[in-house]
Amino acid sequence: MRIITGIYKGRNLFLVPGITTRPTTSFNREVIFSVFQSYQGCRVLDLFAGTGSFGFEALSRGAKWVDFVEFAPAAVNTILKNIALLGCSDNCHLWRKKVDVYLKSCKEKYDIIFLDPPYNKNLINPSLKLIYENELLNESGILIVEHSPKENIEVPYSDFINTEKYFKNTNFSWLDSKLYPK
Repeated sequence: MRIITGIYKGRNLFLVPGITTRPTTSFNREVIFSVFQSYQGCRVLDLFAGTGSFGFEALSRGAKWVDFVEFAPAAVNTILKNIALLGCSDNCHLWRKKVDVYLKSCKEKYDIIFLDPPYNKNLINPSLKLIYENELLNESGILIVEHSPKENIEVPYSDFINTEKYFKNTNFSWLDSKLYPK
């Protein structure tokens, strides 16, 4: 898996060994970064981070900070190896926590939140609920969700979708932060 562009362009990331983690492929990152392109100076949250490919791509494109949240030991070790590989430890932090635990206690606000949970595990809407209840996005922030075509973003969160892309095995949804559902 290779960084697409920016200061780390062409660098190959370590992958999580085994088949338990579904990395965000280069094609999927191209889709994501073609819709929303402005990462300069952003504070980013990469949830269910896996290899950390989304967060590292954001750092490569000028994000000032990335918080990675991951609980699986193999994925945690992979992210740590990728941080060392890229030499970016001054611009990120890895939280070894379950995503719901992190979201319940988080006091930060982010410009971009990337949510890519394991498919078909009913994790999207509960995570969105915590993000919106705790108002974790800055006023002009964007929330990017990578999800299975079998999973839908439910009301009230579906009301905040401003862009969607559909593919055979993956859907992407971009949600606004301007109005928080109560």
